[in-house]
Amino acid sequence: MERRAEIVRKTNETDIRLSFGIDGEGNSEIETGVPFMSHMLDLFTKHGQFDCKIGAKGDTEVDDHHTTEDIGICLGQALVKALGDKKGIKRYGSAMVPMDEALATVVVDLSNRPHLEFRAELPSQKVGTFDTENVHEFLWKLALEARMNLHVIVHYGHNTHHIIEAIFKALGRALDEATTIDPRVKGIPSTKGML
Repeated sequence: MERRAEIVRKTNETDIRLSFGIDGEGNSEIETGVPFMSHMLDLFTKHGQFDCKIGAKGDTEVDDHHTTEDIGICLGQALVKALGDKKGIKRYGSAMVPMDEALATVVVDLSNRPHLEFRAELPSQKVGTFDTENVHEFLWKLALEARMNLHVIVHYGHNTHHIIEAIFKALGRALDEATTIDPRVKGIPSTKGML
């Protein structure tokens, strides 16, 4: 069964069309209207070996917040939909990724219990025109809508771009591991019998 989903979300603030394939080749077509987010999502897709297409238009004349937040919502919804009943998945995934002087760890549990633990100091409030506080907003909405436990730990780093890049690469790799079908796993990977 192909693990793929499409999400369309249209509000007074944003208009987003997103397609997401778990078992991909790292192919991306991403145009968000927020260049830094487009770059990070491209990295996420490549390092997770997903296929992702995003077309987003938002009220970026106000700021990047609504567009960034709503992409997180749509990506989380697509992940849940693409995973289906979660039979046979590894469920847990973790990755530690360096980016020059920065080092980040991301750990996920596709548990149906949304939680974000964000242990990261971002030295700059902006990267280009992008407000770096939106990284937390994106990750929180992704965790909430994907109904996953998401832990982000930045061990060190002083370049904000490098820190965020390490986070997104690690996120892709951790989710790739967690969504992988493990032939040893029979049914739902939980003693509860459901996720």
